[in-house]
Amino acid sequence: MPDLLLYFSTAACWLLLSGVAFRASRPVAAGVPSPRGDARIEIALVPVALVLHGMLLYTRIVVADGLDLGVANAISLLVWLTALIYWLAGLAFEGLSGVVGLMAPVALLAVVLTAVVPTHHIVTYGGDPLFALHFGIAMLAYSLFIVATVHAVVMLFEERWLHRGLLPPFLKSLPPLLVMEALLFRMLLTAFVLLTLTVVSGVFFSEQLFGKPLTFNHKTVFGIVSWFIFGGLLVGHYVRGWRGRIAVYWTLAGFTALLLAYVGSKVVLELILQRG
Repeated sequence: MPDLLLYFSTAACWLLLSGVAFRASRPVAAGVPSPRGDARIEIALVPVALVLHGMLLYTRIVVADGLDLGVANAISLLVWLTALIYWLAGLAFEGLSGVVGLMAPVALLAVVLTAVVPTHHIVTYGGDPLFALHFGIAMLAYSLFIVATVHAVVMLFEERWLHRGLLPPFLKSLPPLLVMEALLFRMLLTAFVLLTLTVVSGVFFSEQLFGKPLTFNHKTVFGIVSWFIFGGLLVGHYVRGWRGRIAVYWTLAGFTALLLAYVGSKVVLELILQRG
């Protein structure tokens, strides 16, 4: 499939899903039934959009010299992984499937970003299994933290809408708040373990992975800060019973630090300083 056609077809799928999500976000009274006639469209289009987006990422990232991990490609990859994880979670927990609609506009923006932001950051891959393992674990950790952050924000809005008695249809299908909270901490624990492996592999294998010893720049500092925030949240939850809004706010703080560590550093280097 030619690149231009792949761009347009991927963007068209996410645009249509964004429209479906917008229709489903209109609040209705809690006691009023809200049939979603376009639910079948969403069920059919989400896997198609994910496959097309994955194909687009492959053509953009896998290049002759290695991996093009420029800021646009990196953001698009993280957004795609986040949407994929939420889609898979929706297969296990039916009420979560509607949240994929929240990711549709973000995924559309990510596709547009890859088309208009001409940044390149070639990482020589060379088939090194250690680098592949480090990269895969890191991307999965970041994506799970994005999922957890979206999940925390949805919980916050779910609580507010429940108090108002006026719920958007996609929120009406969500699991109860206690179930949502339990899922949040499962995701955070899994992501924290993966982030720990990422930090450890980066510290001990930096020279082998990246060809230079570990340097404590802002990316490393913010990454370690996010590790402490998420670790503190998990300790506070399992030892002192932290939950509810405290958990949501700590999740948002940890995600902000992680965002500054990874995406923020790439934006500064590639878009502002014009360095790969």
